[in-house]
Amino acid sequence: MQNRLAGVAGTLAIAAGIALAPIAVRAQAWEPTKTVEFIVPAGTGGGADQMARVVQSIIAKHNLMKQSMVVVNKAGGAGSEGFLDVKGAKGEPHKIIITLSNLFTTPLAQDTPFNWRDLTPVQMLALDQFVLWVNADTPYKTSKDYIDAAKARSAEPAKRFKMGGTGAKQEDQIITAAIEQRTGIKFTYIPYKGGGEVAVQLVGKHVDSTVNNPIEAVAQWRAGKLRPLCVFDPKRMPYKTKVTDKMSWSDIPTCKEQGLDVDYLMLRGIFMPGGVTQAQVDYYVGVFKKAMETPEWKAFMEQGAFNQTSLAGKEYADWVAREEARHIALMKTAGFMAGKK
Repeated sequence: MQNRLAGVAGTLAIAAGIALAPIAVRAQAWEPTKTVEFIVPAGTGGGADQMARVVQSIIAKHNLMKQSMVVVNKAGGAGSEGFLDVKGAKGEPHKIIITLSNLFTTPLAQDTPFNWRDLTPVQMLALDQFVLWVNADTPYKTSKDYIDAAKARSAEPAKRFKMGGTGAKQEDQIITAAIEQRTGIKFTYIPYKGGGEVAVQLVGKHVDSTVNNPIEAVAQWRAGKLRPLCVFDPKRMPYKTKVTDKMSWSDIPTCKEQGLDVDYLMLRGIFMPGGVTQAQVDYYVGVFKKAMETPEWKAFMEQGAFNQTSLAGKEYADWVAREEARHIALMKTAGFMAGKK
């Protein structure tokens, strides 16, 4: 009897093993088998570079990947170098890229043979804000004060307000052009290599204003050197912790509140080369979602006053398509399209 029971138990175990085997096979998800190259299509020290390195450190600290990840900056040609590198790596799952608005502006302004559809959307990490900044020594307390003063000096080119920004025909100049279109003001736009340099130029009074991201100017604001006038977001930033003795990010009004009807948010998102599998995409979506649940990520989001919108899958791809259409319209109006003045 005992032998018969043992035989039955063995038969059931074998049957269970056979039944469960396909499930076990299906559960074996794809994972990287070598170091993952994390491309940044911008220079070191800027917003995209900072975010990529924060992500890299979180993944390493929390052991979210078995393989290592290395950040590689490929900033040439306003990011063309990075985008073309990933475009040319079709089917390679060990290469990812973090994007900013140069995902749209670079191919449109430079006629680079690249479109975001050459890549595979993975995960929107956040949206980056833009703030209208002035030197703290100026008398401007609101964007209306600033606009009125800029209008008074707009007629004569030599006296126009100087707007400092990162790059030419990119996000900062697009916002500057949108302000011009809404107000009738003319600025002298001065491009610099990165947001850190832009903030330094404003502190030194070499320009009259900037539209830097929060993380690029927060140190100078905290030090009392710069003053934020408004944020180019339809909603105020939610962060209520004081940055200075008197103000938090949430105390900064929207530009629209103050009569300047301009809004602009910049993508901070992840793409892979084209031709990768859904299992490979799903792997990275899982890694980034875990990274975004960590206290380090949440602290970084507040430090940089990011809009914490996060999308993946079709929702993400649809959002990117809408933003591409919006950038085409903005850049056509501003005369920034390739081959046009």
